[in-house]
Amino acid sequence: MVDAPFMLCAGEALTDMIHQGDERWVSRVGGSTWNVARALAVLGEPTAFAGAISRDRFGDALWAASEAAGLDMRLLQRVDRAPLLAVVEGGEPPRYFFIGDDSADLHFDPSALPAGAFDGLRWAHFGGISLAREPLAATLVALARTLKARGVSISFDPNYRNLMDARYTPTLEAMATLADLIKVSDDDLRGLFPGMGLDDALARLRAFNPGAYCLLTRGGQGASLFHGDERCHALAPKVAVVDTVGAGDASAAGLLHSLARHPQRPLQAHLHAALAAGSAACLQAGATPPPPAAMHQLFELLEGEAS
Repeated sequence: MVDAPFMLCAGEALTDMIHQGDERWVSRVGGSTWNVARALAVLGEPTAFAGAISRDRFGDALWAASEAAGLDMRLLQRVDRAPLLAVVEGGEPPRYFFIGDDSADLHFDPSALPAGAFDGLRWAHFGGISLAREPLAATLVALARTLKARGVSISFDPNYRNLMDARYTPTLEAMATLADLIKVSDDDLRGLFPGMGLDDALARLRAFNPGAYCLLTRGGQGASLFHGDERCHALAPKVAVVDTVGAGDASAAGLLHSLARHPQRPLQAHLHAALAAGSAACLQAGATPPPPAAMHQLFELLEGEAS
């Protein structure tokens, strides 16, 4: 019998169609919550991804990459629907739009999951565009509430995209209220709370659940971690950046890994774990999970600098 997963990530697994100039495009596996799942698995956490993917070559690539990362495959569903595509245009940060009005991700069915799938679960991570696409969003919010009632800790990364308009507000409030950990970037806050200053936007978000951990990333300005009245700040370690794709997802995974496996650490060390994972992800092209050895080395570097 296979043990139940310790970590769960639920949401979208998709295909990024990335513009290469002229009329050339390249496809890459991706998806915010799926990226977090792979990073957790590579860091040694027994992790499952709960979502639905297509039965075509795009779904085949996502299935193969999930297996390669060591994910528990029992919660990944395959359905006879079109794939969800994220078209990634140029710019920094990149511009996205999504193709998939009735795509596979929307047909995820928690009632079809195997019995006992959640028995050993400690953390469940939600976020990304899956929470802005109905009927999937309502399905995932209901799942988060069910897991919370079972004593599972909830992690939430809104990962703002432009389809998160006013209709997303009730979902944002519901998930932020449930969350034991909220990960957000400065760009996320600007998109989620337009016209509001960064500090006010962060205060508005944290007010939904003041006791939750809250990780705020600010690119080259570093990151801050809040927990109740505690707060700390640190700059990311200097690395030879290949690209920053997936760095935010990796930082969320690094923090989850630290909170789950080293709950006795001080707040600053948890922040260092998040920054080390995000920076390690920048050493490779694309949304590639952070190499554990590189993450450990960067964590030790940050800890040494702080001592």
